[in-house]
Amino acid sequence: MTGKTAERTSVSGRQPDTRRLLWYALASRFLLLTLVILWRSLLSPYDTSSSLNPPCLSANSSSPFPNPPSVLLPRVGSAIENSMVWDSVHFIRIAECGYEYEHSYAFLPLLPICIRLLSKAVFAPLVPVIGYRAVLGLSGYLLSNTAFVFAALYLYRLSIIVLEDSEVALRASILFSLNPASIFYSSIYSESLYALLSFGGLYHFLNGAGYNATLWLALSGFARSNGVLNAGYFCLNAMQRAYKTFIWEKKAYLALKILVSGASSCLCIFAPFICFQLYGYFNICAGRSVDEMRPWCKARPPLLYNYIQSHYWGVGFLRYFQVKQLPNFLLASPILSLALSAIIYYMKLWPNVFISLGIQAPLSRKELVGTALSLGSKDRPRNSYFSERSSSTLKEDDTLKLRRKVIEGEKLVLKPLEGEAVFNLPRLPVVIVPFVLHLSFMVATAFFVMHVQVATRFLSSSPVLYWFASHIMGSPGFGKKWGYVIWSYCVGYILLGSILFSNFYPFT
Repeated sequence: MTGKTAERTSVSGRQPDTRRLLWYALASRFLLLTLVILWRSLLSPYDTSSSLNPPCLSANSSSPFPNPPSVLLPRVGSAIENSMVWDSVHFIRIAECGYEYEHSYAFLPLLPICIRLLSKAVFAPLVPVIGYRAVLGLSGYLLSNTAFVFAALYLYRLSIIVLEDSEVALRASILFSLNPASIFYSSIYSESLYALLSFGGLYHFLNGAGYNATLWLALSGFARSNGVLNAGYFCLNAMQRAYKTFIWEKKAYLALKILVSGASSCLCIFAPFICFQLYGYFNICAGRSVDEMRPWCKARPPLLYNYIQSHYWGVGFLRYFQVKQLPNFLLASPILSLALSAIIYYMKLWPNVFISLGIQAPLSRKELVGTALSLGSKDRPRNSYFSERSSSTLKEDDTLKLRRKVIEGEKLVLKPLEGEAVFNLPRLPVVIVPFVLHLSFMVATAFFVMHVQVATRFLSSSPVLYWFASHIMGSPGFGKKWGYVIWSYCVGYILLGSILFSNFYPFT
């Protein structure tokens, strides 16, 4: 069987899983929107000001389709406008009027730009029917829910590459479709767009499509500020490749070239976010006297985003550690517990890989466990991230010495001690290192710096959570029990979020 034929067979074999995942993703969005409509009709919202929409401050930023004196379906338009709560109001206002206020710059522009373009290109004929602001809202809902479905599909494709197990990958992607922060992925928030760009970028990255990956991940930094952290994948990959080239192959010039290429990719990923901060600086600070300048304008460097988070929302190191915030810590405790469990598990499983960040080469053949036995197999993409590594750098430690390691087929299986679960692990554990490090940094930021309740949606875009949960649920014995706990957590937060968030009550 030729390589192309094998690849086609592999893809066709996963088509039923893809259709099943597509059904789950679409059904979850339909269910969530139905719940939102139900709770909005049964309960009175805490704040009814979302429908207020004063004219744009600048005549130049006024909507291209001013609302007509009367619309054909005012109730439908009003219902759509009333459904826009919390940050959705800011995104729609920016899409309509641009950045009018200093605090508006906390919301990055990719989602408002997409909403405005969609409202002008596709839904413009609906303006006389429901009004321009309702059209903007409709565009936002369509964008978020469509992006979510594609994000679930890209997570599945990414999981196939990393986990090399279609069953675990499918279960992880279904978990994402019903994740506890689902209400934000169906609202006019940037979570869905960010997840799509992040998962898609990482999929292209592991497939060896560096330029596509850089573009996707750069756009993720134009959707959410934490998108700039995705530069870490390129940074770590460049360090690993440069070390291998310099130490093993003794090619200093090529190692330097790899580092420069990695740095260039990182800079490209940072560029959209940096350009947006410069845009804010020139709009707010440029041309003003020192006395008229805002405090952050005088700082070196002038960081608008950090100032907004600190000044308007009280975000800062340990600033949320107050007794009155204990309920919010409790609200975030499930996602934080799951994230910490995943981080600790993978780090204990492969301690030396994490200590060396996957950079240090193995010292001898005896240290190689879980090697890539068939780099040319039908499931391994050519010219990919994997082809740059011939083996993992997993070294024996006290934990692994307690287990008997065997190779079954092409996967490393750790035979458990009594009471332990059996996990089928990736051939190359070094591949999972940047994902776990990325999650670790986000957990630390969410717990020590941010409003901790935001952790539920902030961490929901990390693939590691779903991979770890999927592995637990697929293990015999205690996996079934923990599966009930995980599903109950997801369903409970979906119901809680659809009730509280949609009626303008605090959630996360």
